[in-house]
Amino acid sequence: MNELLLVDKLNHVLHQLKNTFTGKDDIIDLMGICLAGREHIFLLGPPGTAKSALVKALAQLLDGDTFEYLLTRFTEPNELFGPFDIRKLREGELVTNTTGMLPEASLIFLDELLNANSAILNSLLMVLNERVFRRGRETKALPALMIVGASNHLPEEEALQALYDRFLIRVNCQYVDPQQLEAVLHNGWKLEQSAPATGPLISSEEVKQLQQLIGMVNLDNIRPEYITLIQQLRNAGLMVSDRRAVKLQRLMAASALLCKRLVAIPADMWVLRYIWDTTAQQEIVAGIVNTAIATHPDDGNEHPRARVNSLPDADEIYKELQLLAAQWQDTSVSSAHRSTIKDRLRYLNSRCEWITNPTQRHFVMQPMDALWKKIMQES
Repeated sequence: MNELLLVDKLNHVLHQLKNTFTGKDDIIDLMGICLAGREHIFLLGPPGTAKSALVKALAQLLDGDTFEYLLTRFTEPNELFGPFDIRKLREGELVTNTTGMLPEASLIFLDELLNANSAILNSLLMVLNERVFRRGRETKALPALMIVGASNHLPEEEALQALYDRFLIRVNCQYVDPQQLEAVLHNGWKLEQSAPATGPLISSEEVKQLQQLIGMVNLDNIRPEYITLIQQLRNAGLMVSDRRAVKLQRLMAASALLCKRLVAIPADMWVLRYIWDTTAQQEIVAGIVNTAIATHPDDGNEHPRARVNSLPDADEIYKELQLLAAQWQDTSVSSAHRSTIKDRLRYLNSRCEWITNPTQRHFVMQPMDALWKKIMQES
């Protein structure tokens, strides 16, 4: 099948998802990159931010099975991989009945991934590393196209760090901007009322073919700049292992492929914005990557996410706070609009948590706190 047709099919899937989920374009684009690049993605965010819904909607547009599970400290291997087959057990064989379980799924979503305990940790690492399920003498290759992990916190225990490390891409999944809430409600209501997708837009086999095309992308032109970028990130304190550096090439190649190119360009390095280990590193990593990309002009054939920075801009937030303060002072403003101002202020307050520069954060929080104080006094 023509390679460009496969690319068009996957891009059509991503477009469908963007039409359904407001304010999730960055996550959807990164899911597309990981799906084409045969790598895994980790979503950091609180419950109710559409993490599970995104995976389910993506699964409806594929033709494979999906496995979704909420992990707890007490999750046992049987809950993920299936129980032993009783009939075989009577015959003295240890065979796992994997029907409907993780080993049969094309898409896997593990919510609260970092609750994983030692009983399932090694099995999960093998699934992530080699896409293989092994139990006793059993060894089974998995059909998994991509694994999505999610949590509302980052790993604190060293044992879980290895699990987290297997997810090359990490992205924040937060509540949408209140200004987009109307669109969220509209699309969410349509989703509630509509029937499930009429059928897959791309098959699992076609996704696998697309994943094989990754090796055809030529990275020679950008490899010197990529090496420099990896060194810069390491010097800034980001632990980019040789293994991760090698695997990240697949995601840069996926960026090129989804733009219908078989030659990578420096802008394809945008995916490295999302390889941070801690929230404090996000702004630093994004700044280094953005600077590397900005030295090259946009040739019009870049990935649409290449020059988009989703991190909060302290100056922009400060300007909006000044505007909100002026609106609140206006006595002609309706009570409904004042309620909107409060909602917007709460959103900006949450965005400020992602400003890692303490001077900038203090600069923004001063007018934020002053406006909240005024609002509370008048309430």
